Amino acid sequence: MVFGWGKKKQVEEPVEHKSVNQNVSLSEVPKIIDDLSKLRESQTLSEIKNLRNNTAPLIDELMKIGIVLEKDNLNIDDIDKHLAIIVVRGKKQVIDILKKDVKTLMQVSTIADAKKLDYFLTQLLKKVGDVLGRQTRVIHIFAKKYANQLTGNLKIMNENSANISKLLKHFASTQSTFDEITEMLDKIKSHKTELSDKRKRHIEILDNLKSFEEKKTVLQSSLDEVHSSENYKKFLDLENKLNDFTNQKSKIKSEIDTQFTKISRPLGRYAYGSSLDKEQNAVLSTLVDDPFNALRSENSDTIIVILENIRKAISSGSISVKDTDKTLLQLTETEESLDGFIKKVSDYSNIFNSMKTELSDLKPDNLTSLENEFSKNTDSQNDSNLKSKTILSEIDEINSQIPELISKIEGKLRIFSNSKYVISES
Repeated sequence: MVFGWGKKKQVEEPVEHKSVNQNVSLSEVPKIIDDLSKLRESQTLSEIKNLRNNTAPLIDELMKIGIVLEKDNLNIDDIDKHLAIIVVRGKKQVIDILKKDVKTLMQVSTIADAKKLDYFLTQLLKKVGDVLGRQTRVIHIFAKKYANQLTGNLKIMNENSANISKLLKHFASTQSTFDEITEMLDKIKSHKTELSDKRKRHIEILDNLKSFEEKKTVLQSSLDEVHSSENYKKFLDLENKLNDFTNQKSKIKSEIDTQFTKISRPLGRYAYGSSLDKEQNAVLSTLVDDPFNALRSENSDTIIVILENIRKAISSGSISVKDTDKTLLQLTETEESLDGFIKKVSDYSNIFNSMKTELSDLKPDNLTSLENEFSKNTDSQNDSNLKSKTILSEIDEINSQIPELISKIEGKLRIFSNSKYVISES
């Protein structure tokens, strides 16, 4: 059975007042928080001190009740001895808790003191309540003159303890909100530092872009000067002729490939199964992969040796083919075409190399360096443009976050004051 002491007293809600706008700068907010925090701490301590002072006399009375109850025999001589044993035991438990656990309340000057007081009262009331709950029949039947006093005292003490706990909980919630505001202020400060750094960086990028644009103008002017020279016109004309002439290679290559395709099967088998010296093996490998590149006058004798060896291998059956006579005929055709192919390749290469040499001589000395520098400058300019767009996007993002944080701070400050703070960044 619980030794109850009635319904808890509710803490009165503050009266709502009409809000008044107050314009402040962001730099003033830390002081506002500090002032509000000190005010809340002072108010909380003041209310807890009052509750402590209201509770202290009740504690003293509990200690006195313990002393008086200890001397009172509760007329146990007039009751059944078995019942008397129960009463004595119950009385002892009540006296023990009142003498050992009920102590003079500590003074409160800080929130830390208030927390210790809250813990002490909570534990004390639980212990006293548990004992009186177990011995409620003994107290109410055999110690009526103490029951009413105990009930009244404990009811008020419980209400005071509950209110102390509630005040501390509300204070902790308030401090948590102040900490959140401080964190948001720190974030705004960090954002502003980052914003300043990014703006400086963007100015540097714009300066670089200006330099790249100026350099581009100078390089373009130099390139235009080169492009307008007679020498460059001759260079372009010869370059176009060389490009047209290069098309002849495809025709010669196609003709050679067509002929060597006819013998590609035995040629490939010979390359796979023969043991040749290093020079012959190199020629044979090139002949299989790209005959055009193998058909050089210096390779003529080696190619004939390879083709004759293939002919012997086919005749002896070392290399098997579907139609021996046809393959041998194709080998003969290839050998007979060899000189003509080599001459075409040689003539083409000589003309091509001559035109390349002439083209190199005609090419303006500074053209390549100017083109490379122009390309590099363009790449750097494009890269800086991309960096500019990225950093501007980041600046916009930060600029949107700061007002959001300020709005949240205004909302949280509204909880603690009748003034509606309107915060400016300046």
